[in-house]
Amino acid sequence: MGTAIVTGASSGIGEAAARGLAAQGFHVVVGARRVDRLEAVAAKIGGTALPLDVTSPASVSEFVAAVPSCRVLVNNAGGARGLAPVADADEDHWRWMWETNVLGTLRLTKALLPALTASGDGHVVTVTSIAAYEVYDNGAGYTSAKHAQSALHRTLRGEHLGQPVRFTEILPGMVETEFSLVRLGGDRSRADAVYAGVTPLTAQDVADTITFAVTRPPHVNIDQIVLKPRAQASATRTHRE
Repeated sequence: MGTAIVTGASSGIGEAAARGLAAQGFHVVVGARRVDRLEAVAAKIGGTALPLDVTSPASVSEFVAAVPSCRVLVNNAGGARGLAPVADADEDHWRWMWETNVLGTLRLTKALLPALTASGDGHVVTVTSIAAYEVYDNGAGYTSAKHAQSALHRTLRGEHLGQPVRFTEILPGMVETEFSLVRLGGDRSRADAVYAGVTPLTAQDVADTITFAVTRPPHVNIDQIVLKPRAQASATRTHRE
């Protein structure tokens, strides 16, 4: 099956995607900043763990240099910080969100496109969010970054038309991972409240869609998969028990 690279793979969707791709026969190279957790993930799936900070061009260069071939790239590294209205925007939070979600995806994809093309059946999967096509109050830093990440990814589809590379965007709604804990600065009670009264998606639910898209026949390109909990209609409308 070849080599699959998964970024942001030390927990959550990235870890679950790494497990799923390994089960399909890929040798999975996992990248993230938390190397201790990353090595534990790699050990469980017989993969390779490499340190990776997608906000650092030097880190990305070192990571890519250590991977001689690549058939699948899962751009999963990303996240949100803060819930401030635009009038009170924290530029450091905005800068981190754009560096991680947008420029991180750009750096990895740009660096690995030659190897993906050379594989003869490359596949780039980018995990964005329903925030890539919706906006909501107090979320402009994140939604703007996800809109830009989505635009970058969808542009690649046309730029590489006729080449042996597929492009799939995964747009999850509410998923119970460490996402809210990071966004809310480690406030566990506020993070837990995000999922109160709802059965959210799990990381495995999202990983299953990634594995499904990647394992379709080479002539099938699944452009987008939007998935949300049954109880969630949009980023701002959720039914809670």
